[in-house]
Amino acid sequence: MTTITAEQVGNYRIDITNGTHVWRADEPVDLGGDNTGPNPYDYLLGSLAACTTITLTMYAKRKNIPISSLSVSYTHDRVHAKDCEQCDDSHSGMVDRVTSQIFIDGDFDEATRKRLHEIAQRCPVHKTLENGIVFDETVFAG
Repeated sequence: MTTITAEQVGNYRIDITNGTHVWRADEPVDLGGDNTGPNPYDYLLGSLAACTTITLTMYAKRKNIPISSLSVSYTHDRVHAKDCEQCDDSHSGMVDRVTSQIFIDGDFDEATRKRLHEIAQRCPVHKTLENGIVFDETVFAG
C-alpha cells in the first residue's frame, strides 16, 4: 500500500511525495495560488488518464492488438443533475461530471474498437471513482 504525503510549502503550494517521487500542486493565480503546479483536479484527471492509457496498452499487448497511437483526454465540470443525461433519479442538485475522449489508432475492426472501449472503463482508477470511496479519516491538531 502506497502512502502519499502532502505538505504546505507556501500560499497554496503543496509538495507531494510517495517516498520515491516528489511533485507539486497549486491553485491558479485567480484563486489565490501561485500557479506553480497543476491543481488537485488536474491530478485526479491525470491519474485517470494515465490509468486508462496503461490499462488499454496492457490489454492490447496481451491480446496482440496492433495500436499505432493512443491518447486519452478527460475534462471535469459540475452540472445540474437534471441536465445530466447519464444521471438517474438518485441524483439531485449539482453533480460532478467527467467527460472522456479516447483516441485509438490501429489496424483492428469495429468489434475490437468496442472491446477497447469496454476495457477503458475497467481501469482501476475509473472503477474506484465510479463505485465511490469510503473514507476513514483522522485529524490530529497540535
